[in-house]
Amino acid sequence: MIKKFLDTKTHNITLASFILGFNYLVSALLGLLRDRLLASKFGAGDELDIYYAAFRIPDFVAMIFIIGSISATIIPIFSEYLVRSKKEAWEFFSNLLNVCLVCLIVICFILIIFTPQILSFIVPGFSQEKKELTIYLTRIMFLSPIILGISNLISGILFVFKRYLVTSLSPIMYNLGIIFGIIFLTPAFGVKGLAFGVVLGAIFHLLIQIPILFEVGFKPEKKFNFFHPGFIKTIKLSIPRTFGLLASQINLLIITSISSTLFAGSIAIFTLSNNIQSLPISLIAASFSSAIFPVLTIHFSQKNKKEFIEQFSLIFREIIFLIIPLSFLIFLLRAQIVRVILGAGKFSWVDTRLTAACLGIFSFSIFAYGLSLFISKVFYSIQNTKIPSLITLFTVLLNIILSFLFVWLLSFDNPFKEFIINFLKLEGISNISVIGLSLAWSLSGIFQIIVQLIFFYKKIGDFKIKEILKSFENTLISSIIMSFIVYFSLRIFSKIVDMKTFIGVFSQAFFASIIGILVYILISFVLKSEEIKIFKDLFLKAFLKINGKY
Repeated sequence: MIKKFLDTKTHNITLASFILGFNYLVSALLGLLRDRLLASKFGAGDELDIYYAAFRIPDFVAMIFIIGSISATIIPIFSEYLVRSKKEAWEFFSNLLNVCLVCLIVICFILIIFTPQILSFIVPGFSQEKKELTIYLTRIMFLSPIILGISNLISGILFVFKRYLVTSLSPIMYNLGIIFGIIFLTPAFGVKGLAFGVVLGAIFHLLIQIPILFEVGFKPEKKFNFFHPGFIKTIKLSIPRTFGLLASQINLLIITSISSTLFAGSIAIFTLSNNIQSLPISLIAASFSSAIFPVLTIHFSQKNKKEFIEQFSLIFREIIFLIIPLSFLIFLLRAQIVRVILGAGKFSWVDTRLTAACLGIFSFSIFAYGLSLFISKVFYSIQNTKIPSLITLFTVLLNIILSFLFVWLLSFDNPFKEFIINFLKLEGISNISVIGLSLAWSLSGIFQIIVQLIFFYKKIGDFKIKEILKSFENTLISSIIMSFIVYFSLRIFSKIVDMKTFIGVFSQAFFASIIGILVYILISFVLKSEEIKIFKDLFLKAFLKINGKY
């Protein structure tokens, strides 16, 4: 029964996106629960800084070598083999799996040995005691990229077979493992229990996918060939992507390095606010991008340009329609969101205000990072990894420069700092330098999506720009009207509910959001938005199907 459920196959792209989106939502909510437990138990202080700093290097390895590079190229290559021969396709995958496993083990073993030297560069602001504990946690968590690397290769294969459900459930299992570590392991092991939880989550991530991998036809083979044509092609396509991801991960490491020199809790504040703003990106952009990726790959391989552009334009507009109003809501509700999610236990009021301020800055670029993720996937579908990787490289360089600039500008009294304090309502907090990191991140993201669209136009030509601009116009109008309604709703509810209680803050944010969303939907219908019609038809079909009428 469970196996049959996990083996569910989905053909409709928008429906697949919603399946992925729903499971990403569950995963994201678990991620928020994870962050709330972390914030409540440790606060934005030394211990949480240590955990996030230790997490960086293992995450770096996983993203660079497997999750973001090879796993992104395996889908089009495996699809090509599958069209010719199932036997050749599975031989290619078995060889890739074996080679990657050995490489990951060797790489992680070497990095475990040199962890102290590496951390000296990443957390220069840490005391010797903090560094030693960070080293211990990092070495434990080096098991996770080995497991996650293999698991994400499997996810790529299951995407080809349209097993979206099980692949989207794996991040949920990952977060459950970490939550288990927080609740049951930290009482016995302290902050070290968090590292054990990460490894346990990686194991869960892998185990849930293995039965379905065998179900779709996988049979392990003792293949180990660095010169296999498929492996060579995978590496060639992965190299530009790897450099792009390398730049992105180095960016995070530099941010961590800068944060370690600021006040205690800076790493935690940046990471926690970044995790919250990642929710709509994962929920909307990642789900749509993942669902459309195999489809666009097939259209490209079949040289069906008309259908390729049609599908691209549709998904682009759907992402805009969903993510822009959420960005507006996050900015308006930033304080309430942080108070509800993180405002408990050792997480202080100052921590809350600074995290909310960072989240507010992040909200301006959520649309940019969401669309950037989608555009990057589109480039990968046409087997072009160079352009997005080069753009990422320049974006990272810009972000690093801006990070140093804004942190410096916010470290002493000046008109710019005064403007930021007044705009984000940070009166009474003298040290706000961590906000400079969020500001640099947002501006860099906006730069990235602009450059990506320019290059995409040069590569593909007209991608129904008029339709996209019209959709953007309608979405922006609806979002602005929604924002005014939400703003006044917040003012009204603040006089009705007790804002000093969790229930009061939650109720204010919840009802104001519901009113705002309803207004947004209504205005979208008034403006005759094509996207609202698509979603209406989708939900109507789903409702009729559930009731046996479709």
